[in-house]
Parts: sequence; structure tokens; C-alpha cells
Amino acid sequence: MAKHNIKVCMGSSCFARGNLDNLNFLENYIQENNLDAQIELVGGLCTEDCGCGPNIYINDKKYTEVNIEKLEEILSSLVCKK
Repeated sequence: MAKHNIKVCMGSSCFARGNLDNLNFLENYIQENNLDAQIELVGGLCTEDCGCGPNIYINDKKYTEVNIEKLEEILSSLVCKK
């Protein structure tokens, strides 16, 4: 099974707009659902697209204006929970 890669923009604008909350949610979601083997979570440098933030990349696909509700939707379609 291929590992999904999630990269959270750590730039100050994305962080101020909600990526700190998004990161905390992702860490908890991965741990609570035992998805360590399926998801690699990393931080990334600013991609200079701050106006659309907070930005998160999942398997190299860019998601903009990400909030926890949007993440829940994306993650539920991405992985199979046991």
C-alpha cells in the first residue's frame, strides 16, 4: 500500500490563518485512527500563495482555504478506516 503524503504549509500567513489548528487535527486524526503506516505528515516552506491559505498539499495536490471540516472530508475519502 502506498503511503499518502500530507504537507502542511508552515509559512506565517498560513499558520495565522489556521494551519496550526489543521496540523493539530491531522496529528490527532492520524494517531486516533492508527494511520501512521498510511500517512506521512510533514511541514513545508511557504509556497508564496498566501492569499489562498491556509494551504495543504496531499499527494502533491494543493488544497486551499483548508479548515478542519474540509480536512475531515478529504481524509475520509483518502484512507480506509478500520
